[in-house]
Amino acid sequence: MIAFGPVPSRRLGRSLGINNIPAKICSYSCVYCQVGRTLQMEIKRSSFYSPQEIYQEVKEKVDSSRSQGLAIDYLTFVPDGEPTLDINLSREINMLRSLGIRIAVISNASQIWDDGVREELAMADWVSLKVDALDERIWRRMDRPHRALRHEAILQGILDFSKDFKGVLATESMLLAGINDDCNSLRTIAEFLEKVNPAVAYISVPTRPPAETWATMPSEESINRAYQIFSTRVKHVELLVGYEGDSFDLTGNVESDILSIAAVHPMREAAVRKFLQQAQESWELVQRLIDQGKLIKTEYLGNNFYLRRPEGRN
Repeated sequence: MIAFGPVPSRRLGRSLGINNIPAKICSYSCVYCQVGRTLQMEIKRSSFYSPQEIYQEVKEKVDSSRSQGLAIDYLTFVPDGEPTLDINLSREINMLRSLGIRIAVISNASQIWDDGVREELAMADWVSLKVDALDERIWRRMDRPHRALRHEAILQGILDFSKDFKGVLATESMLLAGINDDCNSLRTIAEFLEKVNPAVAYISVPTRPPAETWATMPSEESINRAYQIFSTRVKHVELLVGYEGDSFDLTGNVESDILSIAAVHPMREAAVRKFLQQAQESWELVQRLIDQGKLIKTEYLGNNFYLRRPEGRN
């Protein structure tokens, strides 16, 4: 399923997600990733779906949402893996322009050293780039990058992109307890972000089950310290530490909707139950998906989450 949502986004309002990378092909295997460990590490750009297939599926979701009076603020490339691995990204953005909705790309920035990738990302209205660490050892421990990637080149690529991009540039820094939440790590990130000068610098923490159980949320004191340190260097800092809410919209087949959302956006049990109630469906539908191995139930911070099982994962 390529298109999912609209879903509530802490950054983008009502976002219709575009899953343009098959599960789970990525240049990183982040320890905190909400959709689990990377199945295929990759840095070579490839064609995964035809641009027409992506356009058609997104258009159908947009048409369905509009017919129901559901608002969509952004069409967002936010797949199971890294969106810029898609060699057709620029063509897809051009095709989607006809739908009259702003376009966002949420990237881990691993390909930003490439001139062509920077040019393609510049076609979007809103771009988010990941900056988890300036220390290469911490970067490798947290993001577990493809061995061919160079941290220095990625950081320079972010700076180069920030100078030329005409849209809204955001950065996102994930904090993990005991990994990158110390004062020195936070100061070096903040000093780099000052050079980038993003419209907003997001500080996030794991709010859904991470790929590795040891990737845990920092203390409230650490989160506050990070906010204060970032705020001395960046004009607009926001925390992404709360729950987005349960306002998922029905746009078609209930089973298809749940699976497409849960593929990249693990759903709390309360959200699933609300979704089923809206669709006038019983919990038996969810239990059947679990029994069939299509959904996984997992517990995190006292809440049950439901995640679609990626193909190829046992």
